[in-house]
Amino acid sequence: MVTLLLGALLSSLAAADELGDPKKGAKHFADICAACHGERGDGKGPAGGALKPPPRDFTDTALMTKLSDAHLIEVISKGGAAVGKSPLMPAWGGVLKPKEVRDVAAYIRSFAPVSEVE
Repeated sequence: MVTLLLGALLSSLAAADELGDPKKGAKHFADICAACHGERGDGKGPAGGALKPPPRDFTDTALMTKLSDAHLIEVISKGGAAVGKSPLMPAWGGVLKPKEVRDVAAYIRSFAPVSEVE
């Protein structure tokens, strides 16, 4: 019994760090991110032009290479201020389920795919 519980716990912890389904994340991105980050993820959404600092450009491969999946998940969940970035980036962890956050992170990653092998 203890072995089963431990296995389930480890499995759920591992899933928390994995990215989700980019196709599912696309809808959430369109609903809550595109206004600032742009439909193409280039940081040029209609509301983004007025923001200082401007929204991140997810198509910038050099930038995206530096950002871990865990970082993307944390920023989406907790907002910019929680990670020392813009307080204008809202926390979506209270709106999205953890799986949906990982789906959005996967969709964001699709704008500038980063190879794990350098």
